[in-house]
Amino acid sequence: MQSIINISWVSICDTLVSLSAAFILGGIVGLERQVRQRTAGLRTNVLVCVGAAIFVDIAMRYHQLHGGSPSPMQVIAYVVSGVGFLGAGAIMREEGNVRGINTAATLWGSAAIGCAAGADMIIEAILATAFVLAANTLLRPMVNRINRQPLDTEVEASYTVHIIGPRELRRELLAQIKLACAAAKIPLHDIDIAPFDGDEIEIEAVLLPTSLDSVELDQLVETLRLEPQVKQAFWSVSTME
Repeated sequence: MQSIINISWVSICDTLVSLSAAFILGGIVGLERQVRQRTAGLRTNVLVCVGAAIFVDIAMRYHQLHGGSPSPMQVIAYVVSGVGFLGAGAIMREEGNVRGINTAATLWGSAAIGCAAGADMIIEAILATAFVLAANTLLRPMVNRINRQPLDTEVEASYTVHIIGPRELRRELLAQIKLACAAAKIPLHDIDIAPFDGDEIEIEAVLLPTSLDSVELDQLVETLRLEPQVKQAFWSVSTME
């Protein structure tokens, strides 16, 4: 009997308007996705939009009849988090490339449109639809033009000299690598010491970025190898933008 008592034709008409708006606006967003053959197309965006509208509309009607918790804002928060999980399913990783982020964001936008429609904010829902649609259409040529621009980046090489020797001769090893770099007129940037194997340590001397060549580094390493305390000596290079 309570369900019959709760029937209100005004509320039913209000719900019909909200769901119709969510259906149409979600369809507009989804149509653009469907034309571009994205993972989440027409039906998915409509269902997300209408589903969000249903949840918010029910929450608002329940709050009007009974008050208390949950409030419509709490339900909207649950919708946002729930659609986040749904959007995660649209994101795919293929050969190191991440795809579907824009589709996931569009689903999030569709949910927001549905929430606005369910909250009887039809004008706001229409505006949100326009902005979501504009982001997926008007910004596309700009993004494509930016992506076609060549990257003007300079690659800087960082050189590191490694020596390995006994732990108890740590001070002597440090002095040797400093003297060798000073003799070769190669400035040091940083020195790091780490355990290597058993009673041995590895000293990594990071050189300041300069126009060094492999011949100079080979000569430096060869000088260090001549020292009796040095068991191994070599150099490495890494690049950074």
